[in-house]
Amino acid sequence: MAYVPHTDEDVRRALATIGVESVDALFADVPRAILDPPLDLPAPMDEVALLAHLDALAAKDQQGVPTFLGGGVRRHFIASVTPHLALQSEFVTAYTPYQPEVAQGVLQATFEFQTLMSELTGLPVANASMYDGASAVAEAALLAVRHTGRETVVVSRGVHPETREVLQTYLWPLGIAIEVVDLDERLATVVPTIGDQVAALIVQEPNHLGYLEDMPTLADAAHAAGALMISVVDPLALAVLRPPGSYGADVAVGDGQVLGVPMQFGGPAFGFMVVTEPLLRQLPGRLVGQTHDVDGRRAFVLTLQAREQHIRRSKAKSNICSNHQLAAFLATVNLAAVGPAGLRDMAEGSVRRAHQLAAELRAAGATVADAGRFFAEFVVRTRSDGAAVRRALAERGVRAGVPLPAEYGLGHGVVLAATELTTDGDIRALVAALAEAGELSAAAPEVRA
Repeated sequence: MAYVPHTDEDVRRALATIGVESVDALFADVPRAILDPPLDLPAPMDEVALLAHLDALAAKDQQGVPTFLGGGVRRHFIASVTPHLALQSEFVTAYTPYQPEVAQGVLQATFEFQTLMSELTGLPVANASMYDGASAVAEAALLAVRHTGRETVVVSRGVHPETREVLQTYLWPLGIAIEVVDLDERLATVVPTIGDQVAALIVQEPNHLGYLEDMPTLADAAHAAGALMISVVDPLALAVLRPPGSYGADVAVGDGQVLGVPMQFGGPAFGFMVVTEPLLRQLPGRLVGQTHDVDGRRAFVLTLQAREQHIRRSKAKSNICSNHQLAAFLATVNLAAVGPAGLRDMAEGSVRRAHQLAAELRAAGATVADAGRFFAEFVVRTRSDGAAVRRALAERGVRAGVPLPAEYGLGHGVVLAATELTTDGDIRALVAALAEAGELSAAAPEVRA
């Protein structure tokens, strides 16, 4: 390292204070194979050779192949202006804008992001984005526990399994119980009986399998027990579906990748959280407000900072003091570029293409789950396990198939996604690849969840 701040004397004093003989002793419990693994590094290269090597690696990324991947990350239209504006250096290099006098551009962009998320969800207060959708769900659960004083959270099995794992990671150390409610034959959440110790009901729409939920009924069930309703939403779907604010959701959270962030191997993207006004003081993360300067000009500042860890650390609502600001700004620019009509066109195009795909797969002999309504994704039963199907399709030049988790009890299968960018040729390529892989025979029984 070019700069190491600790002198040998600093290290000696620190070790003496904590009663450890050496720095190595601090890591004595870590297995040697993990602590100091052998590194199989290639021989060094000069700049010319290294650039050629990187070009060769980049060429392995297949461009323009049919893509039907979903499960939280999908390929959608991104306007050309979006990266051009969002990747300007003043936005790329910006960090937490604690000094408003030198950060008006970033603060205004963040304020616009909050406004857009509020408009999409129909709820009044949005924060300045979060790390990702999964951690946003976990933070929303913690918000509900703080607000209600209760220590049980009910979550639908329709919430992404990886999100539920993150939720468990956050809540288990705090002793907060998690109850999982199953899906019915329509692959939608069973309306649960909610006890008086439940802080929140968490439901995802569209759910992990792609199907729509009866969100108003679920929200009523939560509120009848004094619990909060936390809606995990696909923000693009909100261009055609009911916004959470319309059916009484207290919190809307989710991942914003579909609004203008490239798929980029699954991340990074950004999370968002929007709440009702009574929950404002419990909202984690930064919040940008609009005000006026001493000359009466419109200005933007970080506001209500007593919620944050850098002001009152012992009473902080969260330890979040940063976020995926650049990804959120990509979405902000993209939403502004496409506008409300363009966003609705993207959502409606996704619905049309997904239903066209399902119809053509059925006609070709695929076993499509005959369940409830879906937005852009749906379940297809397969002869082979989902991971094998995905590999077989990849070998045939098609990116498709999120393996169906065993916990849903549906046997072998995959979740397929289509978007407004899916073409007739893409669909033909997928059908042909499935046929070649032997997955289109009608031997498997029709599935009704």
